[in-house]
Amino acid sequence: MKILIPFLCGVLLTTPIFGQTTPEDLIKKFFTEYESSGAKPALDHLYGTNKWIALNQDAIENVKTQLAGIHDIVGDYYGHEFITKQSAGESFHLFSYLVKYDRQPVRFTFEFYKPKDQWTLFSFSFDESVNEELEEAAKLQNLPRQ
Repeated sequence: MKILIPFLCGVLLTTPIFGQTTPEDLIKKFFTEYESSGAKPALDHLYGTNKWIALNQDAIENVKTQLAGIHDIVGDYYGHEFITKQSAGESFHLFSYLVKYDRQPVRFTFEFYKPKDQWTLFSFSFDESVNEELEEAAKLQNLPRQ
């Protein structure tokens, strides 16, 4: 018994404790994989958080193919910058990132949902219209106030 207690304490103290994965953790892992392995492995992990994604496999494969081919359109990847986070309650969050390429920036939008105790990807999209929205915001800001 004297040997068992220190042994159990040692096992419990050295066993990793896995906490709740946050949306920020999932996004960080996505960009790490995107930088090292490319779009398809990064998206596989991200989409793997949602068991319902398999129901729409054709659309997922389309997103993977489009993102994997973005290099040919906008050039080399140079990093990413956080733009904004929006929330609808405690269980639904949207994150927007500016992703820097040679030719132009691209916005990546991640939506996460937590129905019970685990965060899952609800939606992922990317678009090239961030400059147009910035221009519109500048125009609206310059309107005369009444």
